[in-house]
Amino acid sequence: MRKLLCMTMYLGGVIIAPAYAEVAVIVHPSNQQNLSDTDIKNLFSGKQKSFPDGNAAIVLSLPEGDSNLTVFNSKALGKSDSQMKAYWSKVMFTGKGTPPKEVSQDEMLKLVAENPSTIGIVDAGKVSGVRVVGKY
Repeated sequence: MRKLLCMTMYLGGVIIAPAYAEVAVIVHPSNQQNLSDTDIKNLFSGKQKSFPDGNAAIVLSLPEGDSNLTVFNSKALGKSDSQMKAYWSKVMFTGKGTPPKEVSQDEMLKLVAENPSTIGIVDAGKVSGVRVVGKY
């Protein structure tokens, strides 16, 4: 009985653990902008096209279905994945914008580390060679 209880607790922890993943919003190390939660929300929803200093921002996103994107959409944008998909469909249909380019986490880290104009999101545990401006 004790083994069954231990096994259940272990499996429960494995299943629940991803829900607590922390997502980092990253920029190039030379980008010293301080971004508010509102700035981040506006950048990733296409309502803001530049950093607070006026420099253009190239927003990158993780692919649809990535659990880190789900966490970011929920915590930073206050939307579910399906709500964000519907939002971007409407924005594109009305000609008011296009969703961020989708790239893998490895490509995200590479692109952000190479280009001071980029901003993206990755698993906080994978941050390397970039500057974190927010965590969710």
